[in-house]
Amino acid sequence: MSFINDDFLLHSDMARRLYHNYAAREPILDFHSHLPAAEVAGDRRFRNLTELWLEGDHYKWRLMRANGVDERCCTGDAPACEKFQTWARTLPLALRNPLYHWTHLELKRYFGIDDLLNERTAQSIWERANARLSSPELSAQGILREFRVRAICTSDDPCDDLADHRKSNQAQKDFRLFPTFRPDKALEVDRPDRFNSWTTRLERASNIEIRSFPAFLDALRRRHDFFHAQGARLSDHGLPHCHAQPCSESAAKAIFEKVRAGTAADSAEREQFASFLMLFFARLDAERGWTKQLHIGALRNVRTHMLQQLGPDTGFDCMNDQPQIEPFCRYLDLLDRESALPRIIVYNIHPADACALATALGSFQDSPMRGKIQLGSAWWFLDQKEGIESQLNALSNVGLLGLFVGMVTDSRSFMSFPRHEYFRRILCDLLGRDVERGELPKDEALLGAVVRRICFQNARDYLSLDGIP
Repeated sequence: MSFINDDFLLHSDMARRLYHNYAAREPILDFHSHLPAAEVAGDRRFRNLTELWLEGDHYKWRLMRANGVDERCCTGDAPACEKFQTWARTLPLALRNPLYHWTHLELKRYFGIDDLLNERTAQSIWERANARLSSPELSAQGILREFRVRAICTSDDPCDDLADHRKSNQAQKDFRLFPTFRPDKALEVDRPDRFNSWTTRLERASNIEIRSFPAFLDALRRRHDFFHAQGARLSDHGLPHCHAQPCSESAAKAIFEKVRAGTAADSAEREQFASFLMLFFARLDAERGWTKQLHIGALRNVRTHMLQQLGPDTGFDCMNDQPQIEPFCRYLDLLDRESALPRIIVYNIHPADACALATALGSFQDSPMRGKIQLGSAWWFLDQKEGIESQLNALSNVGLLGLFVGMVTDSRSFMSFPRHEYFRRILCDLLGRDVERGELPKDEALLGAVVRRICFQNARDYLSLDGIP
């Protein structure tokens, strides 16, 4: 029997029935992704397995570095085949890491390959996979059709023109590509060079001359309006913690003028400015009926010389352990006081925060919206079997599992869609174990309906995205 078989991760009869009868056939709504819209619109073809599998994948790079692999085989100029060979040598050491599961799921689902990847099998797998890459089913758009992806929400700077989203949606009827408004660069007042350069881009994109703080806010509002007109219904923020310090508009204006003059804001001023803007962005989302996503708790770019050499998002981030719950509650409370609390999905990166966040968001649920504030799926370093189970346990222990909006890939790779299968199998196994222990009723219809909603329907209903096939 192959490692990735029909009953992979399914350890009871009920788990198998839930997965095969309910979860497996549901389509995918990937509402948080970093896939490049240009590669979808242009229907990118991949020349080899390294382009499709290792390019931009800092999850794999981290393990390869841990295995003593030279940087030239991660982000450098080593030949594609050599990069793949170094990954093949690394993988057998990664037992119990989610990448061991993902790698073999991906080989099976994309290429029909059952072999375990290692140094001995690498050349054969390389040749067979590369031969399959010429087929139309494995172009960027072909992959989306093959995995029944109905919609993808990308992560986009407010200055982006979204031309690739329009091009894709005009040409394709099988899936929709939605932008997501991610204005993280608007908070970088501690980096005047970056902030002022980005503000110049914002001027051009909004067609507003930004000579004052009110003009800056007007430009951001105009871009939010533009994104809405292009189908966006979500915003997203990558934050160390929720920013909720008191800050008047006059104080934010003074900080803005200081930074525009070339002087960096100090840490207290950055916190104030970010707090003002995060309330401003939430009001925009609430006015438009959007969903706000908060990714909190990462400690980014901890290795200075590698940041300088390679830039961000290259595998030099980690969990942070700073307090999250009090600022999260304060942020939601400030918005709730002025009736400007939008739908929110919060993703945590530290496992200790999941239960506390689940109880915190329960304090801000409100009619008529069901499940208005959501604990997002297990994120980043927690996107593995134990982390997924922990997130599901935290949510179900203090909230309503049946309203959960489900899984996202949070990925830059077109090879990542089996992560939805991975999540679904873990969900079904968790419920099946409870049935076996007599802790849930042996009612397939009841459990199957919940599984089906979590896999697709809840997200479709919650996000208010138009035109999903």
